[in-house]
Amino acid sequence: DVQLQASGGGLVQAGGSLRLSCTASGFTFGDYAIGWFRQAPGKEREGVSCTSSVDGTTAYADSVKGRFTISSDNAKNAVYLQMNNLKHEDTAVYYCAATGRAYTLNRYLTLSSIYDYWGQGTQVTVSS
Repeated sequence: DVQLQASGGGLVQAGGSLRLSCTASGFTFGDYAIGWFRQAPGKEREGVSCTSSVDGTTAYADSVKGRFTISSDNAKNAVYLQMNNLKHEDTAVYYCAATGRAYTLNRYLTLSSIYDYWGQGTQVTVSS
């Protein structure tokens, strides 16, 4: 049974940090592209960061570039999103997703429809 589990969210003051985790069961992360998405109330789902399964390259939304970092630990079958210098605008439910389909890097960030597996999401709240 293929499952993704997102965790690590919480309440933090502006300027603080959180580290989100995405763990997998039923498949190996190393064979998949991984994306982090977020959705705030009343807003569309937004691609935050992703990593390609082809060459391991990464991409970030302009709104988080320089503050967020995606990384992986294949031994633990986990992917992380380190979020630093958090802003109130980062408040959202964060989801991790995985796909075995091959695309160019930018597509993994912009096309949520290509992802086959999704975690349940974890709430990140940044006080203003």
